[in-house]
Amino acid sequence: MSERDPSQLDLFTGAPSPTPPRGRRRGQEEPVGPAEQPEEVRALGEQLSPGLFLGTSSWTFPGWKGLVYDREATPARLSREGLAAYARHPVLRTVGVDRTFYAPVSASTFAEYAAQVPEGFRFLVKAHEACTLSRWPLHQRYGDLRGQFNDRFLDAAYASDLVVAPFVEGLGEKAGPLVFQLPPQDPRDLGGVGPFVERLHAFLAALPRGPLYAVEVRNEALLTEALAQALTDVGACPVLAVWKDMPPVELQAVRTRALQAPALVVRWMLPPNLDYEEARKRYFPFDRLVDEDVRTREAIARASAAVLHAGRPVFVTLNNKAEGSAPLSAVLLARSVMSRTRNTPGVNS
Repeated sequence: MSERDPSQLDLFTGAPSPTPPRGRRRGQEEPVGPAEQPEEVRALGEQLSPGLFLGTSSWTFPGWKGLVYDREATPARLSREGLAAYARHPVLRTVGVDRTFYAPVSASTFAEYAAQVPEGFRFLVKAHEACTLSRWPLHQRYGDLRGQFNDRFLDAAYASDLVVAPFVEGLGEKAGPLVFQLPPQDPRDLGGVGPFVERLHAFLAALPRGPLYAVEVRNEALLTEALAQALTDVGACPVLAVWKDMPPVELQAVRTRALQAPALVVRWMLPPNLDYEEARKRYFPFDRLVDEDVRTREAIARASAAVLHAGRPVFVTLNNKAEGSAPLSAVLLARSVMSRTRNTPGVNS
């Protein structure tokens, strides 16, 4: 499957392919820059553990003027120019790349991303959905494939060549977790819970060694001891997925052994009582916190502090639909994590 035309907005993310900023011509606007941050936010960023990678699900939101960016700009312009400014925010050290879920991208595209961020920055990348859909959805964008079984499901050869190889080559040291997200799907289409876990184990074991692999399931029925054992056996991380159809973070962590994994990986996407469209309408334009979810925040902070204390990294991406504004959520989460690690020897060194 080929990349989309860079001039076309992605149907699902709103972001076109990245293009590095070029020299400004006479009459062109000044490039998008970082917003000025309050002193307390700058100080917070300086105090964060080097193993704590907090960020947002994307970077292309005009409503972040004054929070992340020094001006309002279209999503297309932010896609081209915003990443470098985003990466200068004191607290934001990672970002999610979702467009890779809808089509593989090239190593050169990943390299363009990597060139725009500092050395300590990491990308959390979602693997192409062909790896994780047992049956193609009925959405019209799937054309003649709608409703059919997917022969690339958990195909390690396909994932190695089209997903892992460009991810590794393009991002290099700036590669964070590579997330295989399994959307909600009928367990019968997966072959049943037991056979699915066995197949997932074989898939992960066959992938090239080196990258940090993570698995996100969105069926609570799949959060089994067998899944936890399979991920542990191959050194993959479970993803704690915060959205309304999954159990609380604490319970997910116990069922998946997330605190013993090579890294803690969390994706905080939705509040417990809203679906995606409801949250988008309620929170747009994502410039303020609307519904603070202190319980979830503190649960993530406790898990993060525990993993940092054990000397392992933490990756948390936050969606605007979690509380209303992902950058503001990230700052509050950073403060909560720091309050738990400030007096813990070795965590911030």
